[in-house]
Amino acid sequence: MQRGKLLIIGFGPGSEQHMTFRAKEAIVEADSIIGYSTYVDLIRPLITTQEIVRTGMTEEVTRAQEAVRQAETGRKVAVISSGDSGVYGMAGLVYEVLIQKGWQEETGVEVEIIPGISAINSCGSLLGAPIMHDACTISLSDHLTPWELIKKRVDAAAEADFVIALYNPRSGKRTRQIVETQKILLNYRSPKTPVGLVKSAYREREQIVITDLEHMLDHEIGMLTTVIIGNNSTFIYDGKMITPRGYQRKYTLNETEQHLKPHERLKKAAEPWALHGGKEDEKITADRPLSSRMLAEEAISKLEIKTKPLESDQQQGVSFQQEDIFEFAVSPGIANKKITPKQLATLVETVGDEATLEYTPDHLIKISVKTSNPNEIAESLTSADFLLLPIGKVVNIKACDFCDGEKADSIPQVEQLQKRVGGMSVPKQMNIGFNGCGMACYSAPTNDIGIIYRKKGFDLFLGAKTTGRNAHVGQLVAEGLEGEKLVDLVVRIVEDYKNRGLPNERFHKFFKRVQVVEGFYYKEVPEQVVVDMACGD
Repeated sequence: MQRGKLLIIGFGPGSEQHMTFRAKEAIVEADSIIGYSTYVDLIRPLITTQEIVRTGMTEEVTRAQEAVRQAETGRKVAVISSGDSGVYGMAGLVYEVLIQKGWQEETGVEVEIIPGISAINSCGSLLGAPIMHDACTISLSDHLTPWELIKKRVDAAAEADFVIALYNPRSGKRTRQIVETQKILLNYRSPKTPVGLVKSAYREREQIVITDLEHMLDHEIGMLTTVIIGNNSTFIYDGKMITPRGYQRKYTLNETEQHLKPHERLKKAAEPWALHGGKEDEKITADRPLSSRMLAEEAISKLEIKTKPLESDQQQGVSFQQEDIFEFAVSPGIANKKITPKQLATLVETVGDEATLEYTPDHLIKISVKTSNPNEIAESLTSADFLLLPIGKVVNIKACDFCDGEKADSIPQVEQLQKRVGGMSVPKQMNIGFNGCGMACYSAPTNDIGIIYRKKGFDLFLGAKTTGRNAHVGQLVAEGLEGEKLVDLVVRIVEDYKNRGLPNERFHKFFKRVQVVEGFYYKEVPEQVVVDMACGD
């Protein structure tokens, strides 16, 4: 007798286009199909000569036993479940029956588990993007699980602020469970928490309702309904449930676009529904001068969040609210490196004890502060004569102190550069080093763009590499430039990098790739010769 095989199939929400290729293939190749009557009807277009065994809603154990019995006679038996067979499906019960019979994988009937799209995924796709953070599934059916245990799980998931998908929420005989579940959830979440109700996802009688926790029971909920309850950060936008990917949304000055990386939290500027209301923000261009106050106002103008705060955020038990984190940097000025005690006192008083302050190698103080009032912070620090600067993938002007202002001839040029390109968004952070004399004590040539003022003219360096064993200074591309020509030239170089640079491409790599920037040709840096020291150091 040939070895029998059990095909435990999850066929997804029910429509053929949402079944995997392997699921359809397995149904066709089976000798017999065992399933709940409604599920058999859903796959009818794939049924040819297979023997069909139908059972009722609560006869899962019977189905599993019959499937094993037939497989032991050498037949290929398809056991079908909607969604995924391993999520409240038949996979576990079939294994339990096999184990009771002493089944061994090497010698017993063959078992293949074929995954499908579970209801939490299919229903989530119809609601928008509600399953973007930690989530769990809970079945409210007490047919195989005691109700007291189910309640404990609901309570734990609610307190931990999981997005919750409720399976089997109500039947003709089970009506109190969904009511008790709502009461438990209201102990921890606002009545306005978004709730999605999806019945018969991707089937002919599909129904979708988006409501809230307070009013969810006003709508029809049955065995074919999946209930998805948002967490305390979930919101509704244009008829869609959206759950942000974190509880912290970071933004900085004048940033209109922030790119996601695998290791970064979702940033506010990467969420167009929260930042722009679906509309593009005005781009900052190189010919638009930006003072520190204008930078601050630019940041504030981009903080229009189109979601309403939960009315009962302060109620006992509601926690895990999404936080807005304002990240920026301050300095006493481009050419000034001295901070007064009064400025320091204002800074501490303004950002508070919970803020994070970091002094950077660029002679800036980087600040990260949780706030719902960024306008107040920006105005307070600007009035204290701080220069507010964006952080991240922007142009950063690094100037010397011009010998405490004694060598001030080139200060107008560095201030013009700050107004025209300082804070401009670029593919990767770009540092422009500026020295006011030939001593170059602030190491201008070691930056992406280096500028040195000497002999009443400006020397220009491009493409330094600051890290690694093959680090090198920038390539000297011009000497003795006039001040006005220098500023216009640097602005064009930055704009070229902004427009042609690849995402996350550093400037020295960009220069090497494109070979020519504003008429300056890239030159290979000579390989360094390693010399062994006589002392062995």
